[in-house]
Amino acid sequence: MKAVTVAAAAGKSAPAKHMAWIPAGEFAMGSNDFYPEERPVHRVAVDGFWIDEHPVTVAEFRRFVRATGYVTWAERAPDAADYPDADPALLIPGSLVFHQASGPVDLRDFRNWWRWTTGAQWRHPDGPDSTLHGRELHPVTHVAYRDAEAYAVWAGKELPTEAQWEYAARGGLEGKIFCWGDEFAPRGKMMANTWQGEFPWENLMLDHYERTSPVKRFPPNGYGLFDMTGNVWEWTADFFAPRHADDTARSCCTPRNPRVASPDQSYDRAAPGAHIPRRVIKGGSHLCAPNYCLRYRPAARQAEAIDTTTSHLGFRCVVNGQRSGET
Repeated sequence: MKAVTVAAAAGKSAPAKHMAWIPAGEFAMGSNDFYPEERPVHRVAVDGFWIDEHPVTVAEFRRFVRATGYVTWAERAPDAADYPDADPALLIPGSLVFHQASGPVDLRDFRNWWRWTTGAQWRHPDGPDSTLHGRELHPVTHVAYRDAEAYAVWAGKELPTEAQWEYAARGGLEGKIFCWGDEFAPRGKMMANTWQGEFPWENLMLDHYERTSPVKRFPPNGYGLFDMTGNVWEWTADFFAPRHADDTARSCCTPRNPRVASPDQSYDRAAPGAHIPRRVIKGGSHLCAPNYCLRYRPAARQAEAIDTTTSHLGFRCVVNGQRSGET
């Protein structure tokens, strides 16, 4: 089943350019075969909705900033009240930037490849000396949840729920590992921008990209959506919970349009910033590799604190509502 694009909207155009119509339906959400937080597999029903064909690009985000004067989270000095244990001298604008290791490292310590970089933000994705030249069609990065939400409101859209995102990512395929099927590289063809080799030091670049790639450089899924796998992680509207709620076990009816609207289960009490709620991010990124993060799959999910900004985190938007003829 293919997406209804702007050019073929059967009597009603998309609410914005480069959006695809996802028809209402049911699907098996989650996976029992990989990480614990993806369990249990459960049936979910979703109403039809429009979704961006690709992650929001640098060029699109720049139009938003120019129109509104918006200042992103990474450009603002952190409020000392939000980080009472932090050294005040370190409360300066910046973001996390990936740095490739020179050899094998302890994968339990993310500091071996992530560096807090003063001056890193969406305009300077690799640090203060980097620019956006040649990256206009790359996904925008270094956006916190509030930044993504602000863009969505300006554009007359919303961030997708986790169920919407996963349903769209599956592209009409039921129970497959990847957005395109069960084989990672069918006939040797790279289907997405992910990490090939031993993370975080050996990047074989079989997909021809070292970091982010321009959108739409890899094949779309069955709904005509690009970059639902890899490139950048994407924010969703749902708060994180350690496991999916198996509502079907307690009810005769399939849950419709589920959403985790409470932050109660999202806090990581054992980590710094334990008071900061976490949202679900989906899709994996160009840094995901089998030896460290096999999360470039529709069912995969990860918790991310809402104040997080990194060089591999972006978003896309949805518009809820019926298309003509859809019931």
